[in-house]
Amino acid sequence: MAFSDRVSKILYGGDYNPEQWTPDIWEQDMELLKRAGIDVVTLNVFNWASLQPSEETYDFAELDATVRRVTEQGMAICMATSTGAHPAWMAKRYPEVLRTDFEGRRRKFGGRHNSCPNSPVFKQYAKRLAGKLAERYREQKNIVLWHVSNEYEGACYCENCEKAFRVWLKKRYGTIENLNRLWNTRFWGHTFYDWDEIVAPSMVSEHFEEARSMYQAITLDYKRFNSDSMLANYRAEAEAIRAQIPDACITTNFMGAYKPLDYKKWAASLDVVSWDNYPAEGADPAAIAMNHDLMRGLKHGQPFLLMEQTPSTCNWLNDNRLKRPGVMRLLSYQAVAHGADTVMFFQMRRSRAGCEKFHGAVIDHAGHGNTRVFKECQALGMELKALGKEVVGARVLAKAALIFDWDTWWALECSAGPSVRLEYLEELQNYYRALSKLHIPVDIIGMEDGFCGYELIAAPLLYMVKDGVSGRLEKFVRAGGTAVFSYLSGYVDENDRITLGGYPGKLRELTGIWVEETDSLPETEQNSFCYEGKTYPAGLLCDIMHTEGAEVLARYREDFYAGTPVITRNRYGDGLAYYVGTRSGEDFYLRLFTEVCKEKGLRTASHDTVETAAALSEKGIEMTVRKKDGVEYLFLLNHSGKKQELAVSVGGTDLLSGREICRGEVFAVDAAGVMLVRVLERV
Repeated sequence: MAFSDRVSKILYGGDYNPEQWTPDIWEQDMELLKRAGIDVVTLNVFNWASLQPSEETYDFAELDATVRRVTEQGMAICMATSTGAHPAWMAKRYPEVLRTDFEGRRRKFGGRHNSCPNSPVFKQYAKRLAGKLAERYREQKNIVLWHVSNEYEGACYCENCEKAFRVWLKKRYGTIENLNRLWNTRFWGHTFYDWDEIVAPSMVSEHFEEARSMYQAITLDYKRFNSDSMLANYRAEAEAIRAQIPDACITTNFMGAYKPLDYKKWAASLDVVSWDNYPAEGADPAAIAMNHDLMRGLKHGQPFLLMEQTPSTCNWLNDNRLKRPGVMRLLSYQAVAHGADTVMFFQMRRSRAGCEKFHGAVIDHAGHGNTRVFKECQALGMELKALGKEVVGARVLAKAALIFDWDTWWALECSAGPSVRLEYLEELQNYYRALSKLHIPVDIIGMEDGFCGYELIAAPLLYMVKDGVSGRLEKFVRAGGTAVFSYLSGYVDENDRITLGGYPGKLRELTGIWVEETDSLPETEQNSFCYEGKTYPAGLLCDIMHTEGAEVLARYREDFYAGTPVITRNRYGDGLAYYVGTRSGEDFYLRLFTEVCKEKGLRTASHDTVETAAALSEKGIEMTVRKKDGVEYLFLLNHSGKKQELAVSVGGTDLLSGREICRGEVFAVDAAGVMLVRVLERV
């Protein structure tokens, strides 16, 4: 059963920690949360110490009482397993449960996510606790979601992990001879004669900086192993829950484009993806939107859950600015616009002490509802209640896709060269931002996902081309699709081994080019090129290439490679493959994708022309569409900071104001304003 089938509206609420408070506060909470329109609470996130005060003792009395209180208020429950922070007795009795850091130091008790994911003790007790919780609350009908651990993060380099890494490697490579071959261990005399000679790559072994490795194949596999280790922890707890509640809906909260964990691989084990959205004040709306689309894409377009955001301020950024009036509502609807079926916060009541005492909450330290933040939360709660189930379960329909791959991210950024300033995520954002400004709906997909159904696939920095991917891309383009690649694409296989015969390796025939060299430019220098009559910058890396059938669209203007191609287009079957041989600026990417989208006949979310979409972007308006049961829901979000007048080519009802919208009508959207139009007619 899909999550959307379990609820009657967009759920509204978030993390509630009554264990940090006294009974007199609990009664206040119930009254205030009800006034705010809160209808779901996440319980028990960091409560292991209370639930299991000793090795063999479990005490659920306080949690039972909390479950009763919120149930009496008619609230739904997201029940967490508490395993994000082990109790102090465990660290004291079993010190091997503690993590060893990248510098080789064994941690002491403290913080959170300080448990070695490969500790047999931790795994045993975590799974047992999840099972006991599921057994106790399996008949609790208002538990709509089970929340395993919390924001899995970090890594461990202890002996437990080293031994588990060797087991993982045996499963992956089979024999030590095969590992030596695929890791190319003749380099620097790294040949291994036995599995127990392999150690974890860290600052005491293979790294000369935390981010960069002297032996990328080992580091790449350890990153895969670390992600898999924590995924195994998640799966064990999920299995314990499922054993008691076969139809449980189970998740854990992701953190957007979080580098250490391969969320694409994780997503198959989650019933629904959920994530925590914490952009800094003034963050680029397109960068926020890209995270939402990434989360939606992890399960092939299935709606996701906004598990956490702050109502007002974070506590952990360098500058923890307040969300300005209206921004919390705007960002909440942005999440919904991109596929969220919940709007949830951390936290319900602001902590009195500890690390998060300055983190925002629905109920502030003042302890009453007469605050700006509470009133904004209350107003949004009433809107979501009135909205009901209108958009719940609706999907975003996209004909454009962006390939995002964790293995590629890891391999690129742990390499010694070609530039320490090369950032995978930044390049993907350049491409996504252009499509966002054109209001072209984008699915963010993995290399392993299907390409059928898309008209355009952008694959910037496709440095690693996994087995079979080049053939599938060729098939996509041959059938009429358009693919856009960037510099440093097609270089290596899954083991970070260079594909010989010339770059871009297995993409060479598809792109119709051969890259001979790549120039790395310092931050103070750049080249340039002329495209469609305008000059654009070429920086960071510049591929020096030769055409092998591709059409040259732009050439470098400076240095010894002046006049050589930088932007090319290759006709392949019925489709086109573009190659962008450098990093350029925002204006170039917008111009390129304007032309590509025109060429493909791709239209905006509301079916307007690309030119109209560009005009909306100049006004700071974001436009998206979700659709279900033949009904389209058009979202218009004003990120500009001032009132904007606009018109769209649809008619319908603004579900937030009740206003009827006529086709072509000019209307105003307030600063930080939102319109959600149930579309009834089009031009």
